[in-house]
Amino acid sequence: MNIAVFGLGYVGAVTTACLAQRGHHLIGVDVNPLKCELVASGRSPIIEHGLDDLLLEGVKAGRIRTTTSVHDAVRESDLSIISVGTPSLPNGGLDLSYVYRVCQQIGEALADIRRPHVVVLRSTALPGTTETCLQILKDAAQGTEVSIAFNPEFLREGSSIKDFDAPAYTVIGTEDPVAEAAVRAVYAGIDAPFHVVAPRVAEMVKYTANAFHALKITFANEIGVLAKQMGVDGRDVMALIVQDTKLNVSPAYLRPGFAYGGSCLPKDVSALLHLARREELSVPLLASLPQSNRDQIERIATQVLATGARRVTVLGLAFKAGTDDLRESPAVELVERLIGRGCDVRILDRAVQSATLVGANKEYVDRRLPHVSCLLTDDPETLIHDAEAIVVTQNQPEFVKLLAGVREGVPVFDVCGVAVPAHVQLRGVAW
Repeated sequence: MNIAVFGLGYVGAVTTACLAQRGHHLIGVDVNPLKCELVASGRSPIIEHGLDDLLLEGVKAGRIRTTTSVHDAVRESDLSIISVGTPSLPNGGLDLSYVYRVCQQIGEALADIRRPHVVVLRSTALPGTTETCLQILKDAAQGTEVSIAFNPEFLREGSSIKDFDAPAYTVIGTEDPVAEAAVRAVYAGIDAPFHVVAPRVAEMVKYTANAFHALKITFANEIGVLAKQMGVDGRDVMALIVQDTKLNVSPAYLRPGFAYGGSCLPKDVSALLHLARREELSVPLLASLPQSNRDQIERIATQVLATGARRVTVLGLAFKAGTDDLRESPAVELVERLIGRGCDVRILDRAVQSATLVGANKEYVDRRLPHVSCLLTDDPETLIHDAEAIVVTQNQPEFVKLLAGVREGVPVFDVCGVAVPAHVQLRGVAW
């Protein structure tokens, strides 16, 4: 393919070199003539292992050249990749002016050239940017057909060529089959799963990945500080943690929904925070976990109350399905909040109903929800029929069946990803 790459910075230079190695013909475009001269001579404008060699190879093979002219680049290409910078504004926001300017210029060139074109946005941008770019392109192109896709990059400085050649997956955000086919052709030969999603999902994935990486680094650092204070090498601890790919490094727990609870997580986080206070160590990330967890419960309670509902049904009281454990269950706290604000709450949880509450579990219930037996019901049909709002905290087959009988217009708040009939007015806390 003939591909124009707009922006010859880190992402643009690496993308140009790697695609040329795969046989594509690249036209690098940049407003800085020096960058164009460097790339055109087979030299990298950035320090990156192996990039000089790849660029020189592409130039010698006649597959890489550069220009400062947007019009020339668009005229001589089938597809344009936008990889210009999206720096931070003084207020922390994102400066998308370079992206929008390039889209305007590409659109204006298309208005003159009058040939269909595909634009691939590779610059890191917040959800909704691709839609705005498409509108800018269409307005400027004056009727010339233009397709667009968002293709986030996951390149790490120092290993970017390896990352390009062997990615975990390729994500393409588009609803245009022409754009999808073009991007598939661009990455043909790269052995990695190919995921086609909505543009906003693709845009959000990039930010989520980077935030998660920042979270992991900060988490490891705080654990390391605590471990060292107790005479433990934090590196030894984390080396074992990452060996567990069933729970620790896996999809487990990375599912948006309800707050955490049970007899372990709340207690153990509290113990770590107590240790940090005792040793006079600052662990702000760990310290924020309980408040963030409480905020999730409050968020759901607020949404339920905002409907004006007073008869509220809660499906699932234990902290997870398949157990009768009510200790630190977020559902218990949710029920407490709803009752405290005047709601008539009724609950269905077969495991809790049939359990003999003893020991720590009974003590917790007696302290936090002594009237739980009055709230639990054995008449699920009436419970569903009379409800003005429903909260589903567990994905149980019985609950799915019951929700088929929900009256039209009754809001159902889903915090566990339950499947419901089409007529049910489902409201997800994170979807």
